[in-house]
Amino acid sequence: MAEKDGFSALDRLDEGMGASSRMTAEFEAELARLRQSMVFTSREVGTLSNGIGSGLRRAFDGLIFDGAKLSDALKGIGQSIADTVYAIAMRPVTQALAGGLANGMSEALSGAAPFAKGGAFSSGRVTAFAKGGVVSQPVTFPMRGGTGLMGEAGPEAIMPLQRGADGRLGVAASGGGRAVNVTINVSTPDVAGFQRSQSQIAAQLGRVLARGERNS
Repeated sequence: MAEKDGFSALDRLDEGMGASSRMTAEFEAELARLRQSMVFTSREVGTLSNGIGSGLRRAFDGLIFDGAKLSDALKGIGQSIADTVYAIAMRPVTQALAGGLANGMSEALSGAAPFAKGGAFSSGRVTAFAKGGVVSQPVTFPMRGGTGLMGEAGPEAIMPLQRGADGRLGVAASGGGRAVNVTINVSTPDVAGFQRSQSQIAAQLGRVLARGERNS
């Protein structure tokens, strides 16, 4: 009885090996077709081989030891190949999406950076222009809703703005902080006539001083 059971086990093993041979031949044909239709790098070939190898091991184990059907084993191999190829094909897409997301976050963070004192990006660094300056080459800078470009057509000056005594916003004069000394010599033979003209002389003096301050 034991001998009969042993022969039965050998017969099942022989049938399983025969099915495995047919499965291997079909698998090699499918793999050849796959190589013709797709181009892989050496790293992707290694990934594909590992994925297919694990699928083959599961199929052989199920076919020989668990008595699985040949169709089920082939289906498992096909699914393993499909999953591996899909993962390889989607890798550039996921990398591109990850890179785009990182760039978007970088631009959003740079756009939120404070620029109350003025500034511009140059080679990844922030250069302050609170006191003015000259841009001699194209430089990008963040703006609300986009990115600005200056210096693309030649040197451009950056001039800080300042509110004057009248409340108007304009370019600050470079010499505005220096003291101005004005000497006025008045010669008149008629003291009473000079006293009558004091308001007119003061108005003219005010206009001269204002003009000199603007041109300083």
